[in-house]
Amino acid sequence: MKFRTRDSRKRVNAEFSPRMYSLILSAVLLSCLAAIAAEATEVPKPPAPEPIEVTELPLPPTAPGSSIGACTVAINPHRTGCIDPAPLSFQSGSFLPGGHHVLALVHFMGAPLPPDAASAYNGGQIIIVKTDGTNFPNGDAWHCVTCDVPAENRVGAGPDQSYPQAFLDGKRILEGTNVIDCSPFLVTDARCTPERVHIYPIRWNVRPDGSGPSGNIRELRIHPDSVHLGFNSLSIYNNRFTQFGYIGRLEFNPAPKTGEPLAPRYELTSVTRLFQEGFDQRVLGPDPRHPNQLRINHDGIDVGEFRGFSKNGREVFYVGYPFESSNIDLFAADLLTGKVRRLTANPEYADPLDASPDDKWIVVEDTRGSGRQMFLAAMGGIPPITDLVTSSAVSSVRNNHDRRFMQAYLLDRFGDRGDYQGQLLTAGDGKPGSASDPNWNAMADPRWSADGTRVVFFQTQVASPACGGSNPLPCPPPTEPGGRRFRMLIARFTSRKPLSIRPPRPISDSVPWGTSYVPGTPTPTRPLILEGTYTLPGSISGSATATIVHTSDHNAIRTVTMTYDNYSDEPGNVLNGSESVSETRPTPTTTSLDWYSNIVETGKVQGTKRTSPDGFKLTIDVRTNILQATGTLTTTINGQTFVQPGNED
Repeated sequence: MKFRTRDSRKRVNAEFSPRMYSLILSAVLLSCLAAIAAEATEVPKPPAPEPIEVTELPLPPTAPGSSIGACTVAINPHRTGCIDPAPLSFQSGSFLPGGHHVLALVHFMGAPLPPDAASAYNGGQIIIVKTDGTNFPNGDAWHCVTCDVPAENRVGAGPDQSYPQAFLDGKRILEGTNVIDCSPFLVTDARCTPERVHIYPIRWNVRPDGSGPSGNIRELRIHPDSVHLGFNSLSIYNNRFTQFGYIGRLEFNPAPKTGEPLAPRYELTSVTRLFQEGFDQRVLGPDPRHPNQLRINHDGIDVGEFRGFSKNGREVFYVGYPFESSNIDLFAADLLTGKVRRLTANPEYADPLDASPDDKWIVVEDTRGSGRQMFLAAMGGIPPITDLVTSSAVSSVRNNHDRRFMQAYLLDRFGDRGDYQGQLLTAGDGKPGSASDPNWNAMADPRWSADGTRVVFFQTQVASPACGGSNPLPCPPPTEPGGRRFRMLIARFTSRKPLSIRPPRPISDSVPWGTSYVPGTPTPTRPLILEGTYTLPGSISGSATATIVHTSDHNAIRTVTMTYDNYSDEPGNVLNGSESVSETRPTPTTTSLDWYSNIVETGKVQGTKRTSPDGFKLTIDVRTNILQATGTLTTTINGQTFVQPGNED
């Protein structure tokens, strides 16, 4: 064996000097960046359509009414409950590990009074539904997890039961702002009896001393590591709703000493707000190099509503500030690097989504194909400036009352491009009662199985007041058993082979582009572009002039006026004309717009976007989504005309 002498060590140190290390590391970094850039630019050809088989999953029988005892033995011989048939009384959830069961939220009604054992089947409950055609030992294809859980096992549990999701261990379920825990047993185990089940509240501390109830949390989604949790939080500022997305670590506290409830609970710790103050991360803002110009920053991370995670755990999904005017899309941002990907580009409205286990596919629910948003967004290439005042109203037009105009679409990782607009999961002849019946619409959230061969989702059938009465759309007769107006479906990708992908390791608590949340600090406000006139140069040609006018208290923007002079962001397409929109807020949830538009598009696309002479006046409440408008806004693209839906239509 030979040993290095001191001189030889000096030679080695000289050969690998700090400068040499720096050069080597730089070369490695450049190589990695080049590989990432190459991957980003190598967008493959769109995939060919694949065979999809859609089947319906079994659910408990429908209650004939809500009166006590209406759920009789004749309706359910097993005496395991009857469910409310109303469209919004149900929500499908995720697959459980193994893929043989899915979760669902149902509302039981018509149960007898205690001490009858069937009295447990009452109110909102989480059930497990078999997906493989088999039954539980009692003969049902479903089993209620939360029915008859003792009061002492659910101290402090909140009323929100939405978006049921399974943790990786198969022993816990997220329901709304609670965690259902049957440890040490799987929730599918016969030993997971009501006495074994505990329902723990989730608390987000928002006070410096740790006192008081949880902060507002909604739309919770489990990170694939089953350690972290994403959520949104709403607040009101200056008579307006504002919302931010967050991610935090979920930790169990068996004996809390402060805060409410003083009961065993899960706590959100190491919370990060998915937002940085200032304009650096905004899609739209003043150009830092040219104060009199606006800048559109496609690398900006502008999270409007958090919507979930990629399956490798590295990206966060969100509905973001649009890249094109009135086009509400989904985006992904890398939690470490902040790299942004646009997932959808169709002019219609996209919202709920889920990624396949290998992250090569997404299923997204979208109004594409319905024409619902086309009068607003069919003209592409308009920069998103008037969206400073229109985005709330534009987002709300997607629904009519409780009716959503969405359907579930399969897209590859690279999303919309050219003629590729994804594959409709429920394509068919539209026969009444079929999966393709246009009177049945997809609801949140679609969920992939762990093996990547199936997606579970649910649909609701249009019902009054979104049809019937003064509404010009007649209400279709119910097509499900007992008059139920919802159904849970599974789409099977029959040509795919099952995947076996290990869950990701727990991610870091740190999100470099976010802001660490400190309890007690005030909710920030999104930066406000100063009042004045700005120029926006077209990336291809021409320019646009934007005039921004504030409200009298200078806390919000009231009016945006645009003038386009041979403006182009797309090769071969040019915009000319003008558009002006003013917004008022009668209530925090209601927005009223006074909209005037006269834009002409020439080049590869021939189009117009015009309002009637008296303008287009729109009022809509973001909670109820009931369109009320006078005047018209009409968009025509290559001879095809898109008009607004009728009021309450």
